[in-house]
Amino acid sequence: MGNMIEEMSAEDRAELLSAVDQALREAVAAEVMPRFRALAAHEVREKSGPHDLVTVADQEAERRLTASLPGLLPGSVVVGEEAVAADPDVLDALHGSAPVWVLDPVDGTRQFVAGDPGFATLLALVQHGETLASWTYAPALGLMAVAMRGRGARLNGEPLLSGSPDPETVLEIATSHPDFYSLEEDRSFARLIVDGVAPRPCGSAGLEYLHVAQGELGAVAFGWEYPWDHAAGLLLVDEAGGASGTLTGERFRITGGNALPFTAARDEATAHRVLSLMSDSDLPRRKAQGGH
Repeated sequence: MGNMIEEMSAEDRAELLSAVDQALREAVAAEVMPRFRALAAHEVREKSGPHDLVTVADQEAERRLTASLPGLLPGSVVVGEEAVAADPDVLDALHGSAPVWVLDPVDGTRQFVAGDPGFATLLALVQHGETLASWTYAPALGLMAVAMRGRGARLNGEPLLSGSPDPETVLEIATSHPDFYSLEEDRSFARLIVDGVAPRPCGSAGLEYLHVAQGELGAVAFGWEYPWDHAAGLLLVDEAGGASGTLTGERFRITGGNALPFTAARDEATAHRVLSLMSDSDLPRRKAQGGH
């Protein structure tokens, strides 16, 4: 199956990128930023627990983008975090043939609620299980990162290259919160506590992926697979020259059913190092999936 983005003319690709950029900025300007540091108590609630929050900003931004995005690409549909929370069957669209906009309207909702600028709106265009393009927009930080499969990644218009970490420095890894993974995954994360490695809790998943793509963070390691948290960031790291993989050595599947935990890192050697540490073996046959 062909890559829909590759089959577009250069003019059509540029037009789509511009239209999506505008739609994201307009939705966030209307629904998210006016509520930043101005949320009332009744505008925040827990979903599955205290580390899983939703606000009126999440809901209204998703509503606006769900209305606008399909018009930018006829035949496309939206899979948003809040829509799936209300109806899990919405996820079935990822298994169909239509292009899918995978949306996290406010990634890092805990940070948003706390008045911390470390939150982002994440969007990915997915078809046939492959992420074709992604947008990571951190409005309070003035950052817009865009990636297109096979065409590289950019941050505020400038090329992104993850590079390789200095082997003499401590490897910093952002990891998911313990509430999100099982006992066996807990053992995997515990194996990261070794000399030369510094695991720490992650903030916004989307921004942690951006830090990897920028070469500012060695790797991320996550124990959950919600597509809206990972689709945009995995493509961003891949197109910046990084690598990713699951404990079975397979590429992370946006459609689910992955061997957890998984990692994305600045280069293939670092990804393999993280996977080897989290495994109970040396992964002799496993290979992280690299970018350019």
